[in-house]
Amino acid sequence: MIRGALLWLFLVSASGAVLAEAYTDRYDLTPRDDRLDLGVQPLGFPTGVLGAVLRRDRIFRAELGQLGLGFSALPFRRGPDMVPYLGGGRLEAGLLGDMPTLTAALREPVWVVGLAKQTFTSVVSREAAQMAALRGQRVAYVEGSSAHYALLQGLTSAGLAEKDVELVPMGVDEMPDALAQGRIAAFAAWEPAPAVALERSVAHRVVFRSPSSDFLVVSRSFEARHPEAVRHLAAALARAVAWLRQNGANIERAVRWTLADGEHLSGRAGGLAMQQAVRIVRRELLDIPSAPKVPARAEGEAPLRGQFRFLQQIGKIPGGAAWEPVAGAFAYRGLEEALAAPERYRIGVFDYDP
Repeated sequence: MIRGALLWLFLVSASGAVLAEAYTDRYDLTPRDDRLDLGVQPLGFPTGVLGAVLRRDRIFRAELGQLGLGFSALPFRRGPDMVPYLGGGRLEAGLLGDMPTLTAALREPVWVVGLAKQTFTSVVSREAAQMAALRGQRVAYVEGSSAHYALLQGLTSAGLAEKDVELVPMGVDEMPDALAQGRIAAFAAWEPAPAVALERSVAHRVVFRSPSSDFLVVSRSFEARHPEAVRHLAAALARAVAWLRQNGANIERAVRWTLADGEHLSGRAGGLAMQQAVRIVRRELLDIPSAPKVPARAEGEAPLRGQFRFLQQIGKIPGGAAWEPVAGAFAYRGLEEALAAPERYRIGVFDYDP
């Protein structure tokens, strides 16, 4: 149920649906209850790597089959595009950044199953040395995304508002080229776009960073009907992280899958070198001690609490909006249950498509 007070978040989701229409209209998102559809993001690292591994997990597909459920992994260009489809038998789960997770939790009951990334989202400039120098400049962003949140934070820190820059909606895969060609003065994005842009020119620089996390999110109504299926999804997430941690060859294999998936979705090569990709996967996922478990607190606060408070302070979320739906989303215990029964859920057994 969409809460009327959360009009801004609803509009972000609605605009995401409009942007998504051109490529998602070919997806079978007819409401049904015999399949688990997972939204993945092959254009983002390391979350896209997890999506690539999950969609190739033969053990997971077999376990769902035993429960009478099919499985499909649907590629999305950005997290906000998934939010309008979550629930209602259309999209049962998705790998989402912090802002889309916050949006999803405020519009419909969801569970946060586990952590997919913990890092920083960046604002990268072509020439400006600080955020204040972007006044009046063209800045690319993805509305309603974790990068949008980083941009809002960066502007606020420099005493600017969105109206003080020219916002340019753009896909993250297009941003490095647009920056190099001078079509924009800066962009806000998650990896690998910042790494690709910084590699292009020594003049490109990061002018702001904001802490950012991605999560595996699942519809609460689907979990209520199929609790064991969601536990197997949680197990597949844990298995993917364990497999990636096993050795560098597995990381490189998963990176190749992800780059191929991203090129198929966007129609363009990602421009990310293998060595860069491996570093991102290690830094933003595998070197996080708790992953895939979500840390109970980060910088002294519950997950997403700081984002929620900041968005209220700048008027993006009404002051009377309730925090409880977001806090409640993190109460899911299925991942812990799967990890406590590793033999039953085959956490350490690996069988992936080539």
